[in-house]
Amino acid sequence: MTKSGQMACGTARRMNGHVKSMYFQLYTQTATLLSLLLMMGFDSTKTVAASRTLQCGNSLLQTLKLARLAQKESVDIMKTYRVSQGDVSELICKVTLSGLPDPNISGLETSEQISSIHTGLQEFGPHFKRVYDQQTDLQLPDSPLLQQLSTISKRSQYLDAQINAVYQELFPNSPPLVVDPSGAATSLPPPQNIFQQKVYGCVVLKTYKEFLSNVSKFLRTLKNQMCGMNTRRINTFF
Repeated sequence: MTKSGQMACGTARRMNGHVKSMYFQLYTQTATLLSLLLMMGFDSTKTVAASRTLQCGNSLLQTLKLARLAQKESVDIMKTYRVSQGDVSELICKVTLSGLPDPNISGLETSEQISSIHTGLQEFGPHFKRVYDQQTDLQLPDSPLLQQLSTISKRSQYLDAQINAVYQELFPNSPPLVVDPSGAATSLPPPQNIFQQKVYGCVVLKTYKEFLSNVSKFLRTLKNQMCGMNTRRINTFF
């Protein structure tokens, strides 16, 4: 091979090596960029997961647990109430009364539904006090019914406080729910005779039991939405 041919071959090899080096650098840069994008995507997923974990945090889970406990107690007190009212117990619990809190949860948005639960718990408070005062005159001082009435009244206040905590956790930029311990907006029935008092007490407790059943269902659905969404997003990413 001539000298000029050797020089041409050498130049071609150098050019091929340069091209290969350029391709390798481009491949390396592309792989680095892809890795960076994947890391950013993973960090974003972790951020979403952290947000969902916050919303699926202790407040929501504790509130659901407390609602289930209150619901169980509402079932138990209905049994105690019937036993304590004598022979008319089956009759008095079948009566329908107006002016009691709505056992249903209203609203289309989650914030509206939580606010509806809060309002319901506030409205039941004065009714519990009225029933307790009436039954104090009808029962012996050591009656289990009086103790259970006191318990469900306090439990409803604790549940309302937890509902407020969930609301603030899910909607931190919204003003807190208004708390009115006196339940001033609730209208109570006029003076009643003994039979009417027995009817009123049973219907109040029965309505409250239905209300708590709806509250437990709502909170369970909300938990599944908030906690389940977190798990699905992580599984979908991987």
